[in-house]
Amino acid sequence: MYDEQHWILKRAQLTPHKKALIEIETKRCWTYNQLIQEIEKWQHILCAHHIHEGDRVCMISENNIDTFAILFACGLQGAIFVPINWRLSEQEILYIVEDCQPKLCIYDNTFSRIVNKLLVEYKWSICEQLDGKEARLHNGSSWASTTPWLIIYTGGTTGHPKGAVLSFESVNWNAINTIISWNLNNEDCTINYMPLFHTGGLNALAMPLLMAGGTVIVGSKFNAEIAARALNEYRSTISLFVPTMYQELVQTDYFQQSTFPSVKVFLSGGAPCPKTIYEAFHQKGLLFKEGYGLTEAGPNNFYIDPIQAMKKRGAVGKSMQFNQIRIVKEDGSLCGIDEVGELQLRGKHLFKEYWQNEQETNASFSEGWFKTGDLAIMDKQHDVHIVGRKKEMIISGGENIYPQEVEQCIIQHPNVKEVAVIGIPDAYWGEIVTACIVCNQEIDNFEAEIRASCVKQLGKYKIPKIIYLFNELPRTTIGKIDKMKLKQTVILKGRV
Repeated sequence: MYDEQHWILKRAQLTPHKKALIEIETKRCWTYNQLIQEIEKWQHILCAHHIHEGDRVCMISENNIDTFAILFACGLQGAIFVPINWRLSEQEILYIVEDCQPKLCIYDNTFSRIVNKLLVEYKWSICEQLDGKEARLHNGSSWASTTPWLIIYTGGTTGHPKGAVLSFESVNWNAINTIISWNLNNEDCTINYMPLFHTGGLNALAMPLLMAGGTVIVGSKFNAEIAARALNEYRSTISLFVPTMYQELVQTDYFQQSTFPSVKVFLSGGAPCPKTIYEAFHQKGLLFKEGYGLTEAGPNNFYIDPIQAMKKRGAVGKSMQFNQIRIVKEDGSLCGIDEVGELQLRGKHLFKEYWQNEQETNASFSEGWFKTGDLAIMDKQHDVHIVGRKKEMIISGGENIYPQEVEQCIIQHPNVKEVAVIGIPDAYWGEIVTACIVCNQEIDNFEAEIRASCVKQLGKYKIPKIIYLFNELPRTTIGKIDKMKLKQTVILKGRV
């Protein structure tokens, strides 16, 4: 008998021979029945290492389908799965392991050097096989819906990473909400290059599609040409990429030539998407839309009809079926239409807590609402638009300036490959708007052209007072532009 915590076992009963997971690089393919066999194998391994309810099991590995078998095995065992961002520095990885104190570390041999430095009781390579004696399988006890299942560490651009604890309820309600709100079913297929140490890789589409009986195609190292071909080869219906991936994808010859007949919609997440990407899809008659999420909430929170999204570019839509949103002012009162405020979320898909960090957990909630730290507005049709991070808002001469608005203006210039707008401290203005731009090529009078185009679309106080040209912009480990590091770099430039 299966309860809602063991839904993968029930899914395998319903569609045992349907393809569940495929690896692009190795062509490994598991049906749902084969996935259950792999889960049982990993349960044996967990039992052999005396993993019990509440024990942490960390994993350091590039994308592979084994991740899902291990994740579900941990769930059946009542253990907490901790996927570690292998792109972090050695010091950051050591901090995370010290913070969550896993009993077992599962790894692929690529990361043997760092794993050897970890103070963990047990270590197990993915390549190893269990010896002849099989441990007794766990009998599949029922766990409370609030039992922790995952700890995903946040990016930590402003300090040490925080471990967001996701319970069975958090993961399952995000999946249920996504299936219902986005109309997913067992015919859907996704190409996933998002890292599986990140909530976007695990929970945006992979877990919802496995719950619905669909197929998840896992890629390891992103290659735009291979990714574009995979969309057709596996007849993908819905896939999520970050904007930097899309910028490469739309430039491939294959993208230019193909009509992608199986794809219902392309999704973008992780960072604001340039309007130029929308235009590339619009010209081909393909539907494209942006989502909004974060580790602590889902990550899925909104739905917008893809046709409407192409008309209202940048909007993320309305809250999904089983969660709520509100936009509030500094004093806690609700914002009116087109009034900027902080986006707050409520629902069963929210994280349980920050691991062993009660102070940060309490500071993140207000009357049961999770404070995202993101600024948003709601338009007359009640669609939400994200306008930027609260911490990134620029105050210059007493005026509030939202970097995303300036960035969307600048990116329209044909010579701009990438742009980030930041506020730099200034004795007179408080902060000055500064644009950091990567160009396609060097041209004369470029800065004058940028400012001229901004004058046509923006108020005078929003126009960048300083423009810096870069060969490339610094990024976080999941591919977002690292504005904290960029600001430090620019301040140092100003001192030279």
